[in-house]
Amino acid sequence: MTRHPGDTRHLIDLADLQPGARVLDLGAGDGDGVRLLRRLGFDASGVDKKAAPAVEEGDLQHTGFSDNSFDAVMSECAFFVSGDVPGALRESARLLRSGGKLLLADIYFEDPEPLLEAAGLKVIHKEDWTKAWREYYLRSIWEGTADPCPAPKGKSTYWMLIARKD
Repeated sequence: MTRHPGDTRHLIDLADLQPGARVLDLGAGDGDGVRLLRRLGFDASGVDKKAAPAVEEGDLQHTGFSDNSFDAVMSECAFFVSGDVPGALRESARLLRSGGKLLLADIYFEDPEPLLEAAGLKVIHKEDWTKAWREYYLRSIWEGTADPCPAPKGKSTYWMLIARKD
Protein backbone atom coordinates (compact mmCIF):
# COMPACT_ATOMS: atom_id res chain seq x y z
CA MET A 1 0.00 0.00 0.00
CA THR A 2 1.28 3.46 -0.81
CA ARG A 3 1.44 6.12 1.89
CA HIS A 4 -1.11 8.35 0.21
CA PRO A 5 -4.25 7.89 -1.85
CA GLY A 6 -3.28 10.13 -4.75
CA ASP A 7 -1.66 9.17 -8.03
CA THR A 8 1.84 10.67 -8.11
CA ARG A 9 2.26 10.22 -11.87
CA HIS A 10 -1.08 11.94 -12.49
CA LEU A 11 -0.02 14.86 -10.29
CA ILE A 12 3.25 15.22 -12.21
CA ASP A 13 1.47 15.00 -15.57
CA LEU A 14 -1.04 17.69 -14.53
CA ALA A 15 1.82 20.12 -13.88
CA ASP A 16 3.04 19.92 -17.49
CA LEU A 17 6.71 20.29 -16.51
CA GLN A 18 9.52 20.14 -19.03
CA PRO A 19 12.18 17.40 -18.72
CA GLY A 20 15.21 18.70 -16.87
CA ALA A 21 13.11 20.94 -14.61
CA ARG A 22 14.48 21.21 -11.08
CA VAL A 23 11.90 19.71 -8.67
CA LEU A 24 11.92 19.40 -4.87
CA ASP A 25 9.72 16.84 -3.10
CA LEU A 26 8.84 18.19 0.36
CA GLY A 27 7.96 15.45 2.83
CA ALA A 28 9.50 12.94 0.43
CA GLY A 29 9.28 9.95 2.76
CA ASP A 30 11.27 7.01 1.44
CA GLY A 31 11.99 8.77 -1.87
CA ASP A 32 9.54 7.02 -4.20
CA GLY A 33 8.41 10.36 -5.68
CA VAL A 34 12.01 11.54 -6.16
CA ARG A 35 12.93 8.32 -7.95
CA LEU A 36 9.86 8.60 -10.20
CA LEU A 37 10.69 12.22 -11.04
CA ARG A 38 14.26 11.23 -11.93
CA ARG A 39 13.08 8.35 -14.14
CA LEU A 40 10.89 10.88 -15.97
CA GLY A 41 13.92 13.09 -16.68
CA PHE A 42 13.66 15.71 -13.93
CA ASP A 43 16.47 17.03 -11.73
CA ALA A 44 14.79 15.94 -8.50
CA SER A 45 15.68 16.18 -4.81
CA GLY A 46 13.74 15.35 -1.67
CA VAL A 47 13.55 16.55 1.93
CA ASP A 48 11.98 14.67 4.83
CA LYS A 49 12.38 14.49 8.61
CA LYS A 50 14.38 11.27 8.08
CA ALA A 51 17.05 10.75 5.44
CA ALA A 52 16.52 7.98 2.88
CA PRO A 53 18.05 7.14 -0.49
CA ALA A 54 17.51 10.24 -2.70
CA VAL A 55 16.13 12.16 0.32
CA GLU A 56 17.95 14.63 2.56
CA GLU A 57 17.07 14.95 6.23
CA GLY A 58 15.50 18.32 6.88
CA ASP A 59 12.51 20.41 7.84
CA LEU A 60 9.96 21.10 5.12
CA GLN A 61 9.14 24.40 6.84
CA HIS A 62 12.77 25.59 6.67
CA THR A 63 14.63 23.71 3.94
CA GLY A 64 17.80 25.77 3.78
CA PHE A 65 17.63 26.02 -0.04
CA SER A 66 18.03 29.46 -1.62
CA ASP A 67 15.07 31.56 -2.72
CA ASN A 68 13.80 30.87 -6.25
CA SER A 69 15.76 27.60 -6.50
CA PHE A 70 13.18 25.30 -8.09
CA ASP A 71 10.94 25.08 -11.15
CA ALA A 72 8.51 22.96 -9.13
CA VAL A 73 7.86 21.80 -5.58
CA MET A 74 5.86 18.63 -5.00
CA SER A 75 4.28 17.40 -1.78
CA GLU A 76 1.87 14.57 -1.06
CA CYS A 77 0.24 14.12 2.34
CA ALA A 78 2.94 16.06 4.18
CA PHE A 79 1.77 19.65 4.71
CA PHE A 80 -1.19 18.69 6.91
CA VAL A 81 0.88 16.44 9.17
CA SER A 82 3.55 19.16 9.44
CA GLY A 83 1.13 21.04 11.70
CA ASP A 84 1.60 24.33 9.82
CA VAL A 85 0.04 24.25 6.35
CA PRO A 86 0.41 28.05 5.82
CA GLY A 87 4.09 27.81 6.79
CA ALA A 88 4.70 24.94 4.38
CA LEU A 89 2.97 26.88 1.60
CA ARG A 90 5.08 29.98 2.31
CA GLU A 91 8.27 27.91 2.18
CA SER A 92 7.14 26.37 -1.11
CA ALA A 93 6.46 29.80 -2.60
CA ARG A 94 9.86 31.05 -1.41
CA LEU A 95 11.59 28.13 -3.13
CA LEU A 96 9.76 28.51 -6.45
CA ARG A 97 11.05 30.58 -9.34
CA SER A 98 8.60 32.99 -10.94
CA GLY A 99 6.21 30.85 -12.96
CA GLY A 100 7.17 27.78 -10.91
CA LYS A 101 4.52 25.28 -9.91
CA LEU A 102 3.47 23.65 -6.67
CA LEU A 103 2.20 20.08 -7.13
CA LEU A 104 0.17 19.35 -4.04
CA ALA A 105 -2.01 16.47 -2.84
CA ASP A 106 -3.17 16.70 0.76
CA ILE A 107 -5.93 16.75 3.37
CA TYR A 108 -7.76 19.99 4.15
CA PHE A 109 -10.31 21.04 6.74
CA GLU A 110 -11.02 24.28 4.90
CA ASP A 111 -10.95 25.55 1.33
CA PRO A 112 -7.26 25.38 0.29
CA GLU A 113 -7.42 28.17 -2.32
CA PRO A 114 -7.31 31.10 0.17
CA LEU A 115 -4.33 29.44 1.90
CA LEU A 116 -2.48 29.14 -1.41
CA GLU A 117 -3.37 32.70 -2.43
CA ALA A 118 -2.10 34.02 0.94
CA ALA A 119 1.24 32.36 0.16
CA GLY A 120 1.42 34.06 -3.25
CA LEU A 121 0.32 31.04 -5.29
CA LYS A 122 -2.50 30.90 -7.84
CA VAL A 123 -4.46 27.66 -8.23
CA ILE A 124 -4.46 26.60 -11.89
CA HIS A 125 -5.87 23.09 -11.42
CA LYS A 126 -7.95 21.54 -8.64
CA GLU A 127 -9.28 17.97 -8.35
CA ASP A 128 -11.34 16.61 -5.47
CA TRP A 129 -9.92 13.21 -4.42
CA THR A 130 -11.88 13.04 -1.15
CA LYS A 131 -13.63 9.76 -2.05
CA ALA A 132 -10.30 8.07 -2.85
CA TRP A 133 -8.81 9.42 0.40
CA ARG A 134 -11.67 8.04 2.50
CA GLU A 135 -11.39 4.62 0.85
CA TYR A 136 -7.60 4.64 1.30
CA TYR A 137 -7.79 5.68 4.95
CA LEU A 138 -10.48 3.17 5.88
CA ARG A 139 -8.52 0.41 4.13
CA SER A 140 -5.31 1.38 5.93
CA ILE A 141 -7.10 1.40 9.31
CA TRP A 142 -8.58 -2.01 8.54
CA GLU A 143 -5.16 -3.38 7.51
CA GLY A 144 -3.41 -1.79 10.49
CA THR A 145 -1.11 0.32 8.30
CA ALA A 146 -2.58 3.77 9.06
CA ASP A 147 -0.03 6.29 10.26
CA PRO A 148 -1.17 8.29 13.27
CA CYS A 149 -1.75 11.90 12.33
CA PRO A 150 -3.36 14.90 13.97
CA ALA A 151 -7.03 15.01 13.09
CA PRO A 152 -8.93 18.21 13.82
CA LYS A 153 -12.62 17.74 14.23
CA GLY A 154 -14.67 18.57 11.22
CA LYS A 155 -15.22 17.49 7.67
CA SER A 156 -12.05 16.83 5.71
CA THR A 157 -11.40 16.88 2.00
CA TYR A 158 -8.46 15.69 -0.08
CA TRP A 159 -7.37 17.85 -2.99
CA MET A 160 -4.92 17.38 -5.83
CA LEU A 161 -3.80 20.90 -6.77
CA ILE A 162 -1.44 22.63 -9.13
CA ALA A 163 -0.63 26.24 -8.22
CA ARG A 164 1.70 28.71 -9.90
CA LYS A 165 3.90 31.42 -8.48
CA ASP A 166 3.37 34.51 -10.63
